[in-house]
Amino acid sequence: MPTSSTAQAPALPRAGSGLQILIMAVAAFIIVTTEFLIVGLLPALARDMNISVALAGQVVTLFAFTVMLFGPFLTARLAHLDRKKLFIGILLVFAASNALAALSTNIWVLALARFIPALGLPVFWGTASETAGQLAGPGNEGKGVSKVYLGISAALVFGVPLGTLAADTVGWRGSFWILVALSLLIAALLQLCMPTLPASPVKAAGEKQTAILKEPRFLAHVLLSILAFTAMFTAYTYLADILERLAHVSAGQVGWWLMGFGAVGMIGNQIGGRLVDRTPLGAMVLFLLVLAAGMLATVPLADNRVGLVLALIAWGVAYTALFPICQVRVMQAGAKAQALAATMNISAANAGIGLGAIYGGIGIGHFGLQSLGVIASAIAAVGVVLAVLMMRRRQAPGVSA
Repeated sequence: MPTSSTAQAPALPRAGSGLQILIMAVAAFIIVTTEFLIVGLLPALARDMNISVALAGQVVTLFAFTVMLFGPFLTARLAHLDRKKLFIGILLVFAASNALAALSTNIWVLALARFIPALGLPVFWGTASETAGQLAGPGNEGKGVSKVYLGISAALVFGVPLGTLAADTVGWRGSFWILVALSLLIAALLQLCMPTLPASPVKAAGEKQTAILKEPRFLAHVLLSILAFTAMFTAYTYLADILERLAHVSAGQVGWWLMGFGAVGMIGNQIGGRLVDRTPLGAMVLFLLVLAAGMLATVPLADNRVGLVLALIAWGVAYTALFPICQVRVMQAGAKAQALAATMNISAANAGIGLGAIYGGIGIGHFGLQSLGVIASAIAAVGVVLAVLMMRRRQAPGVSA
């Protein structure tokens, strides 16, 4: 979630900016939901295509790795385009790719339908904050950015359960058709309501920006994000299947359970956002431990409804808290080039999401679904060790924070 400076942005009319920013927030919700919706659809999708959930889960890996590999490059190449045209184009691409996903008859067509939007997601994500600042006007940039990120946060937390509920009502293909309709609607609203949004002039400071990539401390923070997201998604990618097969929650109720998981998780978003300003690495250690405890306890407590709910609350709070903690922590570590640092964290997060889906699939194949809590918690433990070592290194004499 890069946050570029808007100091050089051209002045824009502020009339109607509230509506324009709201449209941007909804666009952000649709775009990020497209990435995470598939997690809630995996059981139904796997049954319909007659493939394993572990194999179906690899489309999560494909999407994440595409964002990781192409995100920084495509964002840099397309950042000069008029933002209105860029965002409308991205939404039209998402509409087409979601239609292809809805029509998929096998995993290969579905994989193509997931690869295409993965190219556009980081471009939108990487430029949305600057655009929101332009729309809000001088002195209101922070408010505008926060409103757009509300759409992103809502998608991260509620995209999966909403997809699951929609799949139970209209089928997994219907979920993609809903995204097609919403993408087209928001594209039309952008065309009607959005002013021309030229990109801000970019200073030729590429070498200064990339200097942070040579700093061991910054790279350690990026690695910590990879470990955190790998731990999170080793289990979360298959949470819908865990609820169905191990907790014996009916397919029609899984979406509501995931909705509760996300709603409770919003508490973690607030707590994490406050703690990360005080002690970024301390917040990482705390929530990685809570995450590990929640994931580890979910399987043995699957048949105990009260215990299961408590385990999922711990899991959900830590899961959601780690999103802003990782973003702020990496941006602070790369303060000399925050836009690049933020983009690097997006790539790190998607690397972890992809690796998590892979490790979770391998774990299911070799040790069964019940092994995911142990595998994910072990990865979280590695993250805790790294964070503690980084804290000690920072406190060593002669080492800057």
